[in-house]
Amino acid sequence: MKILFKPNLYVALVHYPVINKSGDIIASAITNLDLHDMARAAKTYGVKNFYVVTPLDDQKELAKQIISHWTSGAGSALNPKRSEALELINIKDSIKDVLDEISCKEKCCPKMVVTSAKDSAGYISFTEFKEMLRDSIPYLVIFGTGWGLAEEIISGADYKLEPIKGNTDYNHLSVRSACSIILDRLICG
Repeated sequence: MKILFKPNLYVALVHYPVINKSGDIIASAITNLDLHDMARAAKTYGVKNFYVVTPLDDQKELAKQIISHWTSGAGSALNPKRSEALELINIKDSIKDVLDEISCKEKCCPKMVVTSAKDSAGYISFTEFKEMLRDSIPYLVIFGTGWGLAEEIISGADYKLEPIKGNTDYNHLSVRSACSIILDRLICG
C-alpha cells in the first residue's frame, strides 16, 4: 500500500465574489451536490475544513439545513459516513473570515492558492504545489462557482494553480469534479 501524507490543507468554495458568463461580479447559489461531493472529497483526502463562502442569508440558511439534516437530523442515522464528511463544512461570509479562522487555529495566515479553468501565465504546477504541501505551512485552496473567481480574489492569492487539462479541448468541469481531481493529484498523484 502506498504511504500517503496528510498536508495542512483547507478548501473553500466561493459563491461571492464570482463572475457570470458576461464577466459581471455576482453571488451564485449554493447547490446540494457541491456541498455533498466536495465535503466527501475533502474527508477522503484529509482536508481539515471545507469552507462555503456566501454573504447571502438565504443561501447560508439553505446550507445549514442541508448540513443539519445529514449531521444531526434523520440523514445522520441513515448514512453516518455522509455525516462525517458534512461535519467538515463551515459557512463564512467572506474569504477574509475564512483566513481569520484558519489563522487563529494555525497561529499563522494560510497561503492562498486559487483555482481556475482558464489558462494563464504565472501558475504553479500540481507537482510544485504537492512539494510545497510537504511542509507544515497551512494552505487554503479556493474554488469558484459561476464562471470563476472574481479578480479581487485571484489577485490577492499567493499562488494560482494550473488548470486541469483533459485529452480534448472541452474544459468545463463541475467545481465538485475539479475539486476531486485536484485533491487526488495533490495527495496521491
